[in-house]
Amino acid sequence: MILSKQHKQFRAELRAFALEEIAPTARTCDETGDFVKGNVKAMAERGYLGIIWPKKLGGMGLDYLSYAIAVEEVSRVCASTGITLAAHISLGAYPIYKFGTEAQKEKYIPLLARGKTLGSFGLTEPNAGSDAAAVETRATKTDKGYILNGSKRFITSAGYAGVVNVAATLDRKLGRKGVTCFIVETDTPGFSVASEENKLGLRGSNTVELVFEDMLVPKDNILGKEYEGYRIFMETLDGGRISIGAFCLGMAQAALDVLQNWLKDSGRPSQMASKKLADVAMQVEAARLMVYNAALYKDAGERADKQCAFAKLFASEVAAWAAGVAIGAIGPHALTNELPAARVYRDAKLGEIGEGTSEVMRLIIAKEILKELKENG
Repeated sequence: MILSKQHKQFRAELRAFALEEIAPTARTCDETGDFVKGNVKAMAERGYLGIIWPKKLGGMGLDYLSYAIAVEEVSRVCASTGITLAAHISLGAYPIYKFGTEAQKEKYIPLLARGKTLGSFGLTEPNAGSDAAAVETRATKTDKGYILNGSKRFITSAGYAGVVNVAATLDRKLGRKGVTCFIVETDTPGFSVASEENKLGLRGSNTVELVFEDMLVPKDNILGKEYEGYRIFMETLDGGRISIGAFCLGMAQAALDVLQNWLKDSGRPSQMASKKLADVAMQVEAARLMVYNAALYKDAGERADKQCAFAKLFASEVAAWAAGVAIGAIGPHALTNELPAARVYRDAKLGEIGEGTSEVMRLIIAKEILKELKENG
């Protein structure tokens, strides 16, 4: 895909920023497990936490393709920072911008766009992962608002977030039709962070369990309407898969960077090594085309469930595969901390699980293909 001059310039800007500001801490945050607070601050100072939001709301006013490029370049040097950026925009801010009232957008989007606070997304629960309709967190309607009780698990950035979009059910017997979405401010009494996950990869990303104990959410903080939460969260995940695809693309490119630099430094590569390099480069470029294509659909205002699932599924599997190929080609040296290959290999696994597993992506793709066949006779 031939990028416009503006997109090329933006990529160059992001690449320089990522190398200068983000890359130096990538190894340290992986080893210590410390949250990438400094990197978040650096991104906020440059406006990158509000890339796609209008300037009148504190954003940069850019398109989804620019956003995908930003997530790709940040994830290329530090996946923990990349997933933090992606979750903040696609999961923390997007539902409010898309489904919120004007008052909600004016209150929260400038704070999120300028990085005054982080945004998060509370859907996954101990018993509700891929089956989002199985949400058990309860919302009880009262004269003062809604009382939430329950818990969430594997929630990105929520330990540092000021705003979390939370799914709860008003009636479990209704299944997905009972789910409602709420904007929760994390300083609300009854909200607490129970524990932080000790993860295989993305160790600089904050991933926590949340608990809600008789937490009162004001009526003004319902997102959308009652019983519309499932639709809101599913559309949010649809767009979020573009950013997860870009996140995985960045890791795939990082694996390619390691492999090609190793081969360059080691002298003339063998034919087998050259073939591996060609295969990885080809798959990474194919993933890039899928991710960028999904972003272009989003920029055109088109619903693109299939294209987003293509991008997320393919890029995630390419990232894990490419990191494995790089390690296999380089050998034992790639298993040490001297090269980022091992870190990329561990980080990449999340891409095949988060925001819909690879199996779920295949089901979505098949469903969309069959729907298109039916519509076209």
